Amino acid sequence: MGKGEEISTTKYLIHAQINANGIVEKPDVVGAIFGQTEGLLSNDLDLRELQKTGRIGRIKVNINSRGGRSKGEIVIPSSLDRVETAILAASLETINRVGPCEAYIQVSKVEDVRAVKRRKVVDRAKELYKGMMEEVTPESLKMIEEVKEAMRIHEITEFGDERLPAGPNVSTSDAILVVEGRADVLNLLKYGVKNAIAVEGVSVPKTVAELTKNKTVTAFVDGDRGGELILKELLQVGEVDYVTRAPRGKEVEDLEKDEVMVALRDKVPVEQMYHDLGVKVEKIEEKEKDKAEDKITVLRNVLKDLEGSGNAEIFDDALNILKEVKVENLYDELKNIENNTYAVVFDGVISQRLIDIAKEKGLKHVVAVRMSDVVKKPSPIKVITR
Repeated sequence: MGKGEEISTTKYLIHAQINANGIVEKPDVVGAIFGQTEGLLSNDLDLRELQKTGRIGRIKVNINSRGGRSKGEIVIPSSLDRVETAILAASLETINRVGPCEAYIQVSKVEDVRAVKRRKVVDRAKELYKGMMEEVTPESLKMIEEVKEAMRIHEITEFGDERLPAGPNVSTSDAILVVEGRADVLNLLKYGVKNAIAVEGVSVPKTVAELTKNKTVTAFVDGDRGGELILKELLQVGEVDYVTRAPRGKEVEDLEKDEVMVALRDKVPVEQMYHDLGVKVEKIEEKEKDKAEDKITVLRNVLKDLEGSGNAEIFDDALNILKEVKVENLYDELKNIENNTYAVVFDGVISQRLIDIAKEKGLKHVVAVRMSDVVKKPSPIKVITR
């Protein structure tokens, strides 16, 4: 490829603005670009060599003079990679003279030619598709819908002893959707959602209740009173992780694709729904109580290991050790620690001073051999002694 020949594999276009305090012309600008960047970068990025090998194209300059000043635009086509193109663009801004005149060059943008082409392809494809759809007759659309419906019906399966309507991926997927009826499953299959199972009524079948124990479950119900009743039943007999609903007054079987996707995107944790629906929260409270008791058992065991050592250990919420220190340094360490502290276990005596700093740092548990005369113990802190 000869010098000055336009490259056919242009990836980027460097756009720069030039201002000069005097009258300059295109050859002056091109000469300044080659002359003042020469030796600035490595040989691999020398403009003359890059143009000889066709890795940059013909430098285009459009410049106008008015009132003794010149202003214009520089465009440089590049087939270099993104980083090299950016370096080359930045080197243009080191130019401070064009011919006999002071000049200032600023890169305005580096345009990705392929992105522009992709946008054109998408826009043209939309036009072509629109034209194709305008030519489709109502009879053809009806035939297409009949074929799609037949395919959806072919995909639907029966699950469990109750032979419940379900998508083909319910048994293999880690996450499932629980919906009301067969029509809901069919509508979701229409949009490629293949992990839905229907309860087929207000009473939740045993199969669904058992299935929810081993899956991440999202209840997807209608936006009416019936959906609310099913949701309450499901929350009481199954183990649901998330809840979402069709828009008010609509049913899942009637939703368009964008409505389905919005509903699935906007699902909420089940804990929020327990309170919103007024369902008893014993199940949540029991789980939280069990977790808290498990943590206390772990902390008691840590105390046994620490007895006689004169050491202290500071833990986060997951009971990871944040720091292990000597008991005499514990107050200062707690005062300075920035992490999210949850508990402290130490081979020593709990003092009012330690309780105060524990409250300040938001600790939930303080575990030690015994407690001295603590007058004021904040309720959020649980004190555990041997």
